Amino acid sequence: MRVALLAPLFESVPPRLYGGTERVVHQLYRGLLQNQIDVTLFASGDSSVEGKKVAVLDEALRLKQPPVQDSIPYHLKMLSIVADRAKEFDIIHNHHDYWMLPLLRMTDVPIVHTLHGRLDSLDLEEVFRGYPEANYVSISHSQRHAVRHLSLIRWVANVYNSIDVNSYVFREKPGKYLAFLGRISPEKRPEWAIEIAHQSGVPLIIAAKIDGRPGQDYYDHYVKSHVDGKFIQYIGEISEKEKSDFLGNALALTFPIDWPEPFGLVMVESLACGTPVLARPCGSVNEILKNEVTGFCDLDIRELARKVKDLPVIDRKQCRRWAEEKFSLTRMTEDYVDVYRRLERTHYHRRNLLHSVECTSDGDTKDQF
Repeated sequence: MRVALLAPLFESVPPRLYGGTERVVHQLYRGLLQNQIDVTLFASGDSSVEGKKVAVLDEALRLKQPPVQDSIPYHLKMLSIVADRAKEFDIIHNHHDYWMLPLLRMTDVPIVHTLHGRLDSLDLEEVFRGYPEANYVSISHSQRHAVRHLSLIRWVANVYNSIDVNSYVFREKPGKYLAFLGRISPEKRPEWAIEIAHQSGVPLIIAAKIDGRPGQDYYDHYVKSHVDGKFIQYIGEISEKEKSDFLGNALALTFPIDWPEPFGLVMVESLACGTPVLARPCGSVNEILKNEVTGFCDLDIRELARKVKDLPVIDRKQCRRWAEEKFSLTRMTEDYVDVYRRLERTHYHRRNLLHSVECTSDGDTKDQF
């Protein structure tokens, strides 16, 4: 089986700093290689993978210098490159959002699209209506809720994201600070993490990306005044190597989101380190966490703050086991290979059926038997 894996162009694979989707693509790439699948990655040229790679551009868009003013030409370039090479593959697996949907009209190679973002946008409905033949994979069941009224969407599977759990160091002893890891944005609500810290009396360390002017404005307005370098610290973005120490040495990860999070990979990363999670049950949270087993879930920030004192009852070994059992690289890879094989079979049967119809219409039936 020959698989083309299409990554977003905003971050390298794996990402140097922030980048959830790119991290998942990297894990899947590794998993496919381990399963003897012939896989080729289409991504930015600064991606560091051991195997076949097609560099769509020299450097990922977010960190490219000078800064990219318009990303659309790069997405169209990727579309053209993949279309030209499509016949080299048995399956095309797209992780680059709706940019690659036109491939459906440019090749007859089976294509599956994993959707990584939120779907509660009326504008997105126009895209779905324009490509009713597309095969989609969701990354959580809750992700589908926003478009459950669109019966034309063809969901072929739900596949939870995964991590290589063994790359995260388990720490049995809890730390003495709360952690916030992610983006500075209204969806992630870092200011609510700060509120949990103040109400519980436990210091907070924020490791987060500030993305563009909106992110900087949000930081300046809601976060900056609370950062004193002692009780509330902001340390910026951290690398993959730093993440294990940061999460593992924390008392808990705060995840006080205020949006329908499609997945939230950082929760799994925290559990892999043995660190429980304090989260608001929005979006996929209740699919990833188990209240009072892997941490505590509550919509009320004040209640989450009160639960900080109860964190010692959470078994950090059980947090690690939960990550291993539910979100392993092996499980995600097997799920996707199953999707590939089903799409291959479906494509094969449709192609043979079409061929039989064409032969019959031409008065030649010898290939039907």
